[in-house]
Amino acid sequence: MVQSTKPPIFDVIDIEREIEEEFRKLPSTRESQPTDFATPSVNAPDLSMPDYVEHRAGATEIGKLSAEAVVREYEAAAKDIEDLGVELVGHVKQCEAMSREALNVIDELKETAGRYREEAKRVFLHIENCSLVTAQVRRTCAEMREKIVVSTRLETKAKEK
Repeated sequence: MVQSTKPPIFDVIDIEREIEEEFRKLPSTRESQPTDFATPSVNAPDLSMPDYVEHRAGATEIGKLSAEAVVREYEAAAKDIEDLGVELVGHVKQCEAMSREALNVIDELKETAGRYREEAKRVFLHIENCSLVTAQVRRTCAEMREKIVVSTRLETKAKEK
């Protein structure tokens, strides 16, 4: 691989230094804007840095600003994730309440099924009792018919003699 002998056109450190100087000049040369007088909550989001980071000695102003911007974005995302966790806890509580209600309904269903079984047993016994009574009535009727037939034959034989 061939290396260039020409010096680089842009030196990154020089560019950063120039940008820092321009940022320092901005407040003194810039005209006031209507947003300068807005309340902080309207003007910009919370600009405080999280307590888990701090700038290192020797970091450039641009590096510090970039790092702050990135950490703020990460912090905002972390807060959104935590909010999602709180929302999820709410859903879990709803699920738990629904589970308790479902268990109560299941208990009621078991009670209803038990009442149905008791009623089925009562109807079953009633039908069998009716069947037994009907069978007894039929036997009694058959016995009576037999007695009537026998007595009629005896009377007929007695009249024939």
